Amino acid sequence: MKYLVLLVVIAVAVGIWRSRRAPDAAVPKARPTPPALPQDMLACAHCGVHVPQAEALMLGNQAYCSAEHRRLGPA
Repeated sequence: MKYLVLLVVIAVAVGIWRSRRAPDAAVPKARPTPPALPQDMLACAHCGVHVPQAEALMLGNQAYCSAEHRRLGPA
């Protein structure tokens, strides 16, 4: 009988403790960042690898994937 009373007291204590805690819903959640917009892909004039337009190194009208390929020129 005393174990039953002890179990009830512990259950009530846990219930009071959980009700006084800050609810998890009150914590603001960070919004996920929107996905990046698609970019045009350009083929390297030397090796043919496609790179995003924002990362391509341009020399005149031709795109290159790296400074070394830009230095070497078209294949």
